[in-house]
Amino acid sequence: MPAKNSRWSGRVTAASNALDLEPKVFSSTSPRAIAVSLKRSADPSRRRKGSPLQSAMSMLNFYINRAGSKLSASRKRILNAAKPELRRLYGR
Repeated sequence: MPAKNSRWSGRVTAASNALDLEPKVFSSTSPRAIAVSLKRSADPSRRRKGSPLQSAMSMLNFYINRAGSKLSASRKRILNAAKPELRRLYGR
């Protein structure tokens, strides 16, 4: 019997109440493109609880954590490289 909530993380990523993400933002091969897209989504959002940096970083970490073992080493490397890039975009 399949779990009812087996796809809840996909719904959160697609329709988060914190950010309106651009389509396929996490499928980019460039850490900078991922960071810029997250920044573009976080800056105008009025529904977030924390700062734009906190919201963007939270969504990136959420995606990495939920993908878990299904994330290839190269994808994980690209996504983790987006973190310092995101900090750099926010001047931190």
